[in-house]
Amino acid sequence: MSIIVSLLSGFISAFIGITPPGLLNMTAAKVSMKDGRRHAFSFVSGAVLVIFLQVYLAVLFAQIINARPDIVLLLREVGFAVFGALTVYFLWIAKTPKLKKPKLKKHSKKKRFFLGMLLSALNFFPIPYYVFVSVSLSSYALFSFDLMSIFIFVSGAVIGSFLVFYFYIVFFQKIEKKADYLLKNMNVIIGSITALVSVIALVNILQYYFS
Repeated sequence: MSIIVSLLSGFISAFIGITPPGLLNMTAAKVSMKDGRRHAFSFVSGAVLVIFLQVYLAVLFAQIINARPDIVLLLREVGFAVFGALTVYFLWIAKTPKLKKPKLKKHSKKKRFFLGMLLSALNFFPIPYYVFVSVSLSSYALFSFDLMSIFIFVSGAVIGSFLVFYFYIVFFQKIEKKADYLLKNMNVIIGSITALVSVIALVNILQYYFS
């Protein structure tokens, strides 16, 4: 059961984190439309390879942090402050983003592979994101930092990421208008998610102080 939970946790975390239109998934879709699906999957392979390393590194950081209850509490307090500030920003301050279509030149599959690695490496969001996710799951006894659970969690994150890329590559022309609509409402979506995370972090903090 713990293996299934770890796999689903990694899969769902990746699905939530990478589904909103962003540089990686939009570039994968554009590569598919310009150079074909084989080149697009070459790009995705490079991106997913870096994501694997990022998630694994994040979980190792989380394992170190999880061994220190004082650091876990500090992380929750910082997380509450950061996600609270992000909620205010996205719901009341941020302007509506516009969908920017990346300009691409034709390249070989090998170059697409390294382009995927480069763009994924430039995205530092996965590391703090998966640190927070794995520590939070551990606090609810939904994840443990043994070698098998870590491998299964990282595998789930890789599968989830690849599946999202696959949908963008295969169905982008059908969802392009919906992606534009989704992006216009992205501030509300992200603000709602960060608000939920803030509430969860606050509950955990209160439970610690009053338990």
